[in-house]
Amino acid sequence: MLKLLLCLGLLAVMAWGADRPAGRLGSGRSVVWARNGLVATSQPLAVQAGLRILQQGGNAVDAAIAAAAVLAVVEPMSTGLGADMFAMVYVGKTGELRGLNGSGFSPQAVNRDFFLSKNLKQIPMYGPFSVTVPGGVDGWITLLEKYGSMKLPQVLAPAIEYAEKGFPVTQVIADSWAEDGTAMAQHDPEFARAYMIPDADGWHAPAEGEIFINKPMAATLRKIAAGGRDAFYKGEVAKKIVDRLNQLGWPMTMEDLARQHAEWVEPISTIYKGNRVYELPPNGQGMAALEMLNILEGFDLKSLGHNSAAYLHLLIEAKKLAYADLDAWLADPARSRLPVSEIISKDYARRQRARIDLQHAAPAVTTGISSSDWRRSRGDTVYLTVVDRDRNAVSFINSNFQNFGSGVVVPDTGIVLQDRGALFTLEKNHPNCIEGHKRPYHTIIPAMVFRDGKPWLSFGVMGGDMQPQGQVQVLLNMLEFGMNVQDAGEAARFHHSGNGVALESGIAPEVVSRLAYMGHNIVSDPGRFGGYQAIQIDWKGGTLAGGSDPRKDGCAAGW
Repeated sequence: MLKLLLCLGLLAVMAWGADRPAGRLGSGRSVVWARNGLVATSQPLAVQAGLRILQQGGNAVDAAIAAAAVLAVVEPMSTGLGADMFAMVYVGKTGELRGLNGSGFSPQAVNRDFFLSKNLKQIPMYGPFSVTVPGGVDGWITLLEKYGSMKLPQVLAPAIEYAEKGFPVTQVIADSWAEDGTAMAQHDPEFARAYMIPDADGWHAPAEGEIFINKPMAATLRKIAAGGRDAFYKGEVAKKIVDRLNQLGWPMTMEDLARQHAEWVEPISTIYKGNRVYELPPNGQGMAALEMLNILEGFDLKSLGHNSAAYLHLLIEAKKLAYADLDAWLADPARSRLPVSEIISKDYARRQRARIDLQHAAPAVTTGISSSDWRRSRGDTVYLTVVDRDRNAVSFINSNFQNFGSGVVVPDTGIVLQDRGALFTLEKNHPNCIEGHKRPYHTIIPAMVFRDGKPWLSFGVMGGDMQPQGQVQVLLNMLEFGMNVQDAGEAARFHHSGNGVALESGIAPEVVSRLAYMGHNIVSDPGRFGGYQAIQIDWKGGTLAGGSDPRKDGCAAGW
């Protein structure tokens, strides 16, 4: 522990950077301002693709799908054609707010007995047994048909171009590609052929600045552009997916793919000090963010000081309580009755708040309604947000789950299949126990915050189980400490998991020491602090303000 604290202190001392002539001294970059439209996400080429669509007359939905498709090409460890998606859409003309659940289902033939017959006590994190039907492509098309203004070939054109002609790989993506892609390529020649670059020694992951071309993905995207949903979920592409999985022993069928459908859902919400915060309902983990905010609303957080030990202790303890409810109750709401309204209620928050010891970390926490224990893991996801000139707003998230998902590549398609099924449980009678044609526990959560009945902030923090706790941290940075939309995302964060509490180097060494004294297990967990993107809307001034996380390669851009 002492060595870790000394290392954290040394990192803080060694931190270097320019002294800004305006704004907060430690800020990395300015807020991006625009009037006509703004896009923010984790890779600049995707941002520019969305912006190009807006400038061509498309709306926020058109731009979001264009950006998401480019991200599938340029950030393939995080998202792709084999991934899932969720979105929240605000329609400026009508004031309507809708949610879209674009997550995929388990194969009909799979249940708990399938795994027990193979002497498996849990669902493998990688490989074919973690694969659910990819819901993302169907979600893109469902969203475009309902609220878009352009045709599919127009919005997919930038992604097809980058897949066909290649793109230079950016720094953070290159690092992630090398870390996880290298290991997968060693176990699967199909993966190496699809996502590594041949060289004299065999192959290598693309380095920063190196051009990567993905012609098989370009061909698949062209088929989707020409044939829509059926081109992916029926016919040649679907058959290749099914054949690959069946060869590996996973009983996915053509019928499983053909049955995939996104669902329109009503967002859930709570009010935090006059601000209405919206999340999507289960099977996503948005209710945890709302529960955390409800618990924390009863404390005078501002008086404790930003990222003080007392402040972080409260956030960590509130997180433990909310995530215990996720472990017990997050599942497919079509297959189980879930106490969502109770979990996000103010009355339940008061009971939960009383469980927090202000001086000591709780060693273990169970839900206030029931109990269960799940594993946690690293998640990889992309988040993007777009607001257009008509103030249509989209909060959008697309994800493989783990880096490169299951690692299962469908030959000659550019498709890496997600591993969302790994978040089912084999615990009998648990709401999230795997069954046929069921959606699993999902980590990805887009969010919006409303003031006076209109969106004030469209935002998200990608990164597996970091998402609710990350959303709460950046939102409190704005609401309690007055940070702007960029500074709120740059400020140092914590990440609590089953291993303990990881803290970024910007948190003072004396705060780290105090948290350890209070009983928090301080761990090192680099790269686990999420990726934030946000757009703030000033309705009176007619402007948009964008913020983008320096922990990722991306940016915000507008016009």
